Amino acid sequence: MLCSRNQEGSEQLGLFSKDIKTMNDLFLHQFQDIYYAEEQLVKALPKMAEKATDKQLKQGFLTHLDETKTHVQRLEQIFQMLGAKLKAVDCPAIDGSIEEADDVAGEVADKFVLDAALINAAQAAEHYEIARYGSLVAWARQLRRDDIAAILQKTLEEEKATDQKLTKLAESKVNLRAAS
Repeated sequence: MLCSRNQEGSEQLGLFSKDIKTMNDLFLHQFQDIYYAEEQLVKALPKMAEKATDKQLKQGFLTHLDETKTHVQRLEQIFQMLGAKLKAVDCPAIDGSIEEADDVAGEVADKFVLDAALINAAQAAEHYEIARYGSLVAWARQLRRDDIAAILQKTLEEEKATDQKLTKLAESKVNLRAAS
């Protein structure tokens, strides 16, 4: 779903908006969406690291925080490359993932179960990002912006690697401890 409000609360592009007339319009809008998502994750990851009890999970969140800050910088670079105004649009999908993580974390008393819940929440955000970056890479190539596609591909690979690390951590110990 395309997001519908910007940070000032004014109407933005909707799913079937007349404002999206070209692939370039769609491409730019999705940049604004993922830019917002990455900014929100920069705020959320320290909180998730603080809640995590598994040392490896805590460190993983902090490492990904550094990567996420780099992702924000890359997106800002791409906005410049496109000659576009740096702008984020609110995205209920990422807001919902972060809110759900906060809600679930507040309800879990067992620290091992909490770690499993945090991994689940983190992977929900990662999967969202993987979907967005995957589309953006494909669209950049279609629009003959291989320079931008290369930057986005690097971020996409980092997001996939983070997801794989979370899966490995969950399957190797976190889920086992939570279930016992």
